[in-house]
Amino acid sequence: MTSLTSKNHGLSIGTGQPLFVMAGLNVLEDRDLALRVGAELKALCDELGLPYCFKASFDKANRSSITSYRGPGLEDGLRILADVKAQLGVPVVTDYHEIEQAEPVCEVADILQVPAFLCRQTDLVVAGAKAIAARGGWLHVKKAQFMAPWDTKNIISKVGEVTSDNPTILCERGVSFGYNNLTVDMLGIPMMKSLGVPVTIDATHAVQLPGADPRTAGGSTGGRREGVAVIAAAAVASGADGVFLEFHPEPDKALCDGPSCLPLTSARPLLERLKRLHEIAAEGPIPV
Repeated sequence: MTSLTSKNHGLSIGTGQPLFVMAGLNVLEDRDLALRVGAELKALCDELGLPYCFKASFDKANRSSITSYRGPGLEDGLRILADVKAQLGVPVVTDYHEIEQAEPVCEVADILQVPAFLCRQTDLVVAGAKAIAARGGWLHVKKAQFMAPWDTKNIISKVGEVTSDNPTILCERGVSFGYNNLTVDMLGIPMMKSLGVPVTIDATHAVQLPGADPRTAGGSTGGRREGVAVIAAAAVASGADGVFLEFHPEPDKALCDGPSCLPLTSARPLLERLKRLHEIAAEGPIPV
């Protein structure tokens, strides 16, 4: 198992490193909210000694309905992310959806994220890998809901073929299970780590109920907020190197995926617990 170190921020993720925290908003709503959430999470992570990266999407292209809130868009969204990065002094992670977005997004983002549904799109992955590697950043690839853990080796291989120092991080976010449901196989965490890259858990999206929000009669994605901490804790205990979490001061008023979002007040008890679990997991697997 290897680790990665950011050339721009000096942060590391992987073997022998503290639990890496990618946390923030599901999607950007406005600049003030982004700064508020980012500032609180940064202060908490600094106190706990955990490396922190602010996350938020500028566009949620994968929506249940054409009328669903998607975000401020590329130009305005990158401007907000740049403000967060500059004012808080933190790296940022955000996703991209088109090949042409890779270069401009990498001008701001330190970690470029490949959405789960797009992780098999070779041209998209290659464009992102080249753009982020040229700037010393990382490529955070979400494993698709239809993909087995061992099949992610092909993603790592693609990135390795176009970069001299493979900057890939894999992210588990659940697999399709029956109708309107996802499940997480914790055995997939150590399996993906065995491929030689750091692995994170997206506990927020893993509790989604796609197309099953009773508030909109299936016009948006539902979720089981109470399950976020359960999945995050199980994944970290299974060896995950980092967590990907979404918070909001008032989750039920969030403009996107509120049912899966945690209240900002839960950040401290959750991260304190995850830090302890990560320290225990770092002792290594139990001999069998």
